[in-house]
Amino acid sequence: MSKFGELIDVEIPVLLDFYTDREEQSMAMHPILRDVAAALGDKAKVIKIDVEKNKELAEALRVKGLPTLIIYKNGDMKWRHSGQQDVNTLITIIQEYI
Repeated sequence: MSKFGELIDVEIPVLLDFYTDREEQSMAMHPILRDVAAALGDKAKVIKIDVEKNKELAEALRVKGLPTLIIYKNGDMKWRHSGQQDVNTLITIIQEYI
């Protein structure tokens, strides 16, 4: 969990995508998140977290529905959403925290 703290305790927004390869909506988010990361460059981070490999973290954050998207900045949760989002919406939301 200390590595998680290091990931989110940064001055740029960090978008976490909690997903599983067995869930269709989660898989559909992969190209969207790739586009978001490309559009924002080094102004934000996009990190995908497989809930099956990180069960303890998913439980600690009460991740129920997939995909679950969470934005952190300076270690604080700023935004959270369960379900799909489109590229432009995510970019707009993340830009609020840049």
